[in-house]
Amino acid sequence: MSQKKRFEVLEHESIDQCLQRMEQEGYAPSRRMEEPIFHEVERDGEVVVEPFGRKIIFEGKRKS
Repeated sequence: MSQKKRFEVLEHESIDQCLQRMEQEGYAPSRRMEEPIFHEVERDGEVVVEPFGRKIIFEGKRKS
């Protein structure tokens, strides 16, 4: 079984709910990462890439 696993905070889930899910699977959070989400918007005939949101991802380590 893997010692590390990544857990993404789902769209309709709070950070606390994600941490509880990690706990239920036997993992403890060891690192928090945020990844930006971008989308393309057409403005004045040009396609512009704009920030749209972010993904929060926790890396969990297996509890002993």
